[in-house]
Amino acid sequence: MEHVKNYIETNKDRFVEELFDLLRIPSISAEQSHKPDMKRCAEFLAAALVKAGADRAEVMPTEGNPVVYAEKIISPEAKTVLVYGHYDVMPVDPRNEWNTEPFEPVIRDGRIWGRGADDDKGQLWMHAKAFEAMCATDSLPCNVKFMLEGEEEIGSSSLYGFCREHKELLKADIIFVSDTSMVSMDTPSITCGLRGLTYMEVEVTGPNKDLHSGLFGGAVANPANVLARLVARLVDENGHVTIPGFYDDVRELTPQEREDFNRMPFDEEEYKRALDIDAVEGEAGYTTIERTGVRPSLDVNGIWGGYTGEGSKTVIPSKASAKISMRLVPNQDFNKIAILFEDYFRKIAPKSVHVEVKALHGGMPYVAPTDMPAYKAASAAIEESFGKRPLPFYSGGSIPIISGFESILGIKSLLMGFGLSEDAIHSPNESYGLNQFFKGVETIPLFYKHFAEMK
Repeated sequence: MEHVKNYIETNKDRFVEELFDLLRIPSISAEQSHKPDMKRCAEFLAAALVKAGADRAEVMPTEGNPVVYAEKIISPEAKTVLVYGHYDVMPVDPRNEWNTEPFEPVIRDGRIWGRGADDDKGQLWMHAKAFEAMCATDSLPCNVKFMLEGEEEIGSSSLYGFCREHKELLKADIIFVSDTSMVSMDTPSITCGLRGLTYMEVEVTGPNKDLHSGLFGGAVANPANVLARLVARLVDENGHVTIPGFYDDVRELTPQEREDFNRMPFDEEEYKRALDIDAVEGEAGYTTIERTGVRPSLDVNGIWGGYTGEGSKTVIPSKASAKISMRLVPNQDFNKIAILFEDYFRKIAPKSVHVEVKALHGGMPYVAPTDMPAYKAASAAIEESFGKRPLPFYSGGSIPIISGFESILGIKSLLMGFGLSEDAIHSPNESYGLNQFFKGVETIPLFYKHFAEMK
C-alpha cells in the first residue's frame, strides 16, 4: 500500500483545504433557518465523491434532510462496504465561548478548529479521501457505497424510512462508521458497544400568565421551582436513577467482566484536570469508565423558564421546561424507558401545575462482536498503522441509527473512529488533530485490504 501512502502525502494539503470548504457550510440540522445549508452541504459531498472516483453520486430526498448516496462497484464478486457518516452538525451556542469563528476553520497547535471538525465532517472526509487515494492508485479491493445523512444530531428520523425504502440499494457486507473515538493515539481502540438513548422534553405550567413575584409569591406554584424539584428527584444522592423499572433490563457485568473492563488505561487525576473539576460524580459503586461505558445515566441537557435577560424582572413564570436525556445499555429499550419516564414524571408532579411530556427521539444500544471479520480486519489495519493492537472499547455515546441499520438492513456496523476526548465535540471550540485526520486516511485503506482478504 506504499503507493496509497505516497498519494496521501502528495495531496495532504489539498485534502485539508477541501475539508475547510466543507466545514464552512453551517449545516445545523436543529435549526430550520439552516435548511438551505443542508441541501448545499449534501450537493457539495455528492460532487466531491464523484470527483474522488465514485461511478455515481446523488442527493436523494427524504421526509427531512437529503441523503447523499454514492457507489463504486468494482466486481459483483467483491465484498461491499457501506460507509455511513453524517454531514449535519450541532448548534454553536454558547457563541461567546468560541475562541474562533465556528464556521471559519483555522489550524492552530496542530489541530483544525471549527464546528464539525471531528463530528462528523472531519471523520467522514477521511473516508472520502481514503477512497480517492485507493481509486487514484487503482488499489480499491472492495465495492464501496456511501450513505451520508443530515439528521444524525436530531435523531436520524428520516433515515429509518430511507433504509426501508432502499434496502436493495444499500446491500453490503458491513457498514463502516467513523463517528466515534479512540482511548488515545497511544492506546488505539475500536468501539464495540454504544449506549442507547431516550431523549425527552418536559414542560411545567402553572398560572395562565407570568405573575408579579411580590403580589403572588408564596401563594401560587412557581413552575421553575417545581421543575427544579422534579428534576432533582430523578437521580438520588447515590447517582441512582429513581424511575421505577429503569434498571429492570440492565445486565450486570460479572466480576471478571468488570475486572477486564477496568484494565482500560484511565488516569482519573488527568481526567479531572482536563475538565477542571475537583471530583468525579456518578452512580455509587462503579468506576468512572464503567459509569460512561456500561452503566445507564440520566442528565438534564437544558433547562429554561422565566426572565433570563439583563437586569431584573421579578416574575413567577407561567411555564418552565427542560430537555432530559437517558443513556441506555444493552437490553434496555428506549421506547419502554420513555414510557417509564413519563409515568414517573407525571406521578411526582404536584396538582398545582400541569405537566406535558414529549419523547423527542431515541435509539437502542448496540454491540459489535469482536469476532466478526470486519472487526478483525479493522484490528489488523490499526495494528499495521499504529504499531499496536487496538483495545475493544465500550463508548458512552449514542448513534441511534446504528441499531436501526441492524434491524432494518440486517447488517452489522464497524465503529472505527479516530476522535479523542479533547476534540470537544458538541461543545464550543470543537477541534480535530491533523495527526488524527491523516492517521485515519492512512488506516482506512488498510482496512479494505485486510477485509477483502478475510474469508
